[in-house]
Amino acid sequence: MRLLRLYISLLAVFFSLTVSAQIPTYYSNIDFSQTDDALKNQISTLITTTLTNQLPYTSASTDTWDVIKTADLDPSNNQNVLLLYGYDDLDNTYKTDRTRSKDLNCTSNSCIGLWNREHVFAKSLANPSLDTSYPSAGTDVHNLLASDSQMNSSRNNRVYASGSGNSTITAQGYFYPGDEWKGDIARIIMYMYVRYPNQCLANDVAFSSNSTHPDMPDIFLQWNIEDPVSNFEIQRNNEIALAQGNRNPFIDNPYIATLIWGGTPAADSWQVLALPELYNQESVSIYPTISTNYLNIVSNKTNNYQYTIVDYSGRILLNATVANKVDISRLNTGSYILHLKSNQSESTFRFIKK
Repeated sequence: MRLLRLYISLLAVFFSLTVSAQIPTYYSNIDFSQTDDALKNQISTLITTTLTNQLPYTSASTDTWDVIKTADLDPSNNQNVLLLYGYDDLDNTYKTDRTRSKDLNCTSNSCIGLWNREHVFAKSLANPSLDTSYPSAGTDVHNLLASDSQMNSSRNNRVYASGSGNSTITAQGYFYPGDEWKGDIARIIMYMYVRYPNQCLANDVAFSSNSTHPDMPDIFLQWNIEDPVSNFEIQRNNEIALAQGNRNPFIDNPYIATLIWGGTPAADSWQVLALPELYNQESVSIYPTISTNYLNIVSNKTNNYQYTIVDYSGRILLNATVANKVDISRLNTGSYILHLKSNQSESTFRFIKK
């Protein structure tokens, strides 16, 4: 009978681990069987409550400059930062530079040949506009990257639009961030919209159709697929999490965007969210766990359950098939183990008969 108890315990552990084993601890309280707004709201709460250190934009203490100088380092040369939208270090043109010394940041009025801080979600496109005078959405480093000052001015507050090749102003006057950067842009905009859903609408920063979801422009969903997460993005995400507490979930796993807004599936970095078993997963609980007559079964599925009740010596006391209620009135007072099995799941619970 000890084997029976061990079997029941191991079975319960197995079913709890098969889905969660590869999901990082940061997301342990997220129910990824949910989708659309339900999942978006969960993610929004997570990245809001874990943003525990809002940084000043410029300060004698640790500020956004300091974090960018660490987060935006060139993975192949830690004396340089990568420059957003940049693509050529060899054309003798500052504006197109892809890298630059981390110490050549602009802190004066003349910024030619220097880099400054680009707001990916442009300040004036938010409603209300992003404010950098105090720690707020305007100083969230997930939205700030090093960029050549002239390139930053060229982008200005232009909305993003489709294109190809290197970064450029489109014929219609919009801005294409470049093939290397478009995925980064998409995942940052997704973060800003989910973190600041009333202030930073994704639709306000793109010239695009919305054939997949009314709240998320098609180009961002497309770019999220076409330009996979880079080591640079992972580095940034980790460094910013150390500095301000929260993470960009769409860098951790681009497939989260698919779960929220739909469309062609993006890459599932954890290789678990895209499994059909996750979305068919049955969630089962019982109440009350201390009762005289009945245990109620609560599930997100409609199923019949084969139940087995054993005592702590392993003796099988009751077994039957029910829909939503287990009769325990015939049991003696004491502690017991209930094992429920449906055609979709198996669950084990402890309860007390009064």
